[in-house]
Amino acid sequence: MIQKSIPSLFTIGNLMLGMFGIMMAFDGKLSMAAIMVIIAMLLDGLDGRVARALKCESEFGKELDSLSDVVSFGVAPALIMYTTSLQDVNTALGWTVTAIFPVFGALRLARFNVRPGIPGYFVGLPIPAAGGVLATLALFHKDVSAPFMIIATLLLSYLMVSTVKYPNFKKVGLPKKAVIGAPVVIVVAVAVAVMFPEQISKLIFVLLALYALYGFKQNIDRLTARRRKRRRRRGDDKVYHSKNG
Repeated sequence: MIQKSIPSLFTIGNLMLGMFGIMMAFDGKLSMAAIMVIIAMLLDGLDGRVARALKCESEFGKELDSLSDVVSFGVAPALIMYTTSLQDVNTALGWTVTAIFPVFGALRLARFNVRPGIPGYFVGLPIPAAGGVLATLALFHKDVSAPFMIIATLLLSYLMVSTVKYPNFKKVGLPKKAVIGAPVVIVVAVAVAVMFPEQISKLIFVLLALYALYGFKQNIDRLTARRRKRRRRRGDDKVYHSKNG
């Protein structure tokens, strides 16, 4: 019974960190708020692996994971962005952009839960990655204008519900023996993150932004390829009609 509860403890930890991030954002502790989201990402990456390693995957765990993700990677990053960059813009615009992000994140999770995925890929940007980018991007609010932040928030929202394929690293297995060392990894990661919150947050931002942009580039390449095919078909049709005209 205790063994079956271990993955859910990681998920609950993820949810609590999301709540801590929200409260820290309201207290003006922005770097620590972003760190809470990042550490929540670590727990989110471990809960599924631990469940598979212990062979105790369940529908309850999957639903709890999705509900936690909406808070930790949807609501928390959106509020961090709002308190840093969107609070001083037009009220209706700021509220709408802030709300769109967690709403699209919830849609992304709902689709993920009911539709069979593509082996080795996520369809749409995973909400933990999108939330991680948004939370850490907010730390650059002194150097980046509000319009850019609005565009970035809307772009990340779109990528979550898009059909862009992203590499899925969650299926990488975790040996059962490694589960014992997971708490140690978490403690070390938390200690390093707390000691260097701003530096770690900005480093994570670069990595996550590259992941998000990879899928965006794939989408552009796919659209470009479609246009080329259409042009070729039109060209072939013109040649055919000219020969048989």
